[in-house]
Amino acid sequence: MKLLRLLCRHKTALGLGGLSLFAVVLLYLAKCTSERPPAPGPEASAFLAVLIASGPKYTERRSIIRSTWLSMVGRPPHEDVWCRFVVGTGGLGGDELRGLELEQSRHRDLLLLPELRDSYENLTAKILAMYVWLDLHLDFRFVLKADDDTFVRLDVVVEELRAKEPRRLYWGFFSGRGRVKSGGKWKESAWVLCDYYLPYALGGGYVLSADLVRYLRLSRDYLNMWQSEDVSLGAWLAPVEVKRVHDPRFDTEYKSRGCNNKYVVTHKQSIEDMLEKHQTLAKEGKLCKEEVKLRLSYMYDWGVPPSQCCQRKDGIP
Repeated sequence: MKLLRLLCRHKTALGLGGLSLFAVVLLYLAKCTSERPPAPGPEASAFLAVLIASGPKYTERRSIIRSTWLSMVGRPPHEDVWCRFVVGTGGLGGDELRGLELEQSRHRDLLLLPELRDSYENLTAKILAMYVWLDLHLDFRFVLKADDDTFVRLDVVVEELRAKEPRRLYWGFFSGRGRVKSGGKWKESAWVLCDYYLPYALGGGYVLSADLVRYLRLSRDYLNMWQSEDVSLGAWLAPVEVKRVHDPRFDTEYKSRGCNNKYVVTHKQSIEDMLEKHQTLAKEGKLCKEEVKLRLSYMYDWGVPPSQCCQRKDGIP
């Protein structure tokens, strides 16, 4: 203000005599703006990034996730958790694009990939593209990848990750005895490595440390795109020195093993399942109204060939 008063008092001497006070103020602000270096943008950083693979039409799934297990994001002690729903928008019609734009304007939590057509056939390319984007745009320590039909005990995941070293971590529910599919939805026509898939964490939900995401970005031009995204990730990381942590609390197979209060990630959940789990946690502090076992689980045995790794037994979550 003092500087403005001096400008006005001496504007004739400064050669500004013909200008109004308003013009003098504008000139002053313009000069300050031009001389001041541009302010640096806020550094985007997070302890945990959450990437949820979704599709253009699954608005309701995203909505229920926002109101259940993601509702704690941004509030202590989860203010350093960052989340995006990843959707490919290539080839979409005008109405679908407008719907996503409206959703984005309301929630600001979509990661839209305009060069990718969202389909099962492009899922592996989508997963790689979202990791490339993440490494380029966010400073983070870990990333949780989930599907939009997955329920996550985010509080447990964050708490346990705070005690882990953010280096070469690949944490999930592993399989090593999966025979290569020769037909159907999961057919792998291009797989020529062996008759079994290389050990991989099932794609309903798993965690990677940031250094492995950086490795994927730097290697992306050399990576083969197989049909299954989780199989592909296991193969991409096969020759890398990685700490593979098999955890039966990740219920991430092609169908759920049921409900266990120890689960931290549960795949294949309906909207009703998610709402029930969220409400039960809020009211009773546990995940399940009633524990149910639909199939047996296993502990991965890293001391035997992968084809013998995974013997299902009772007593494992």
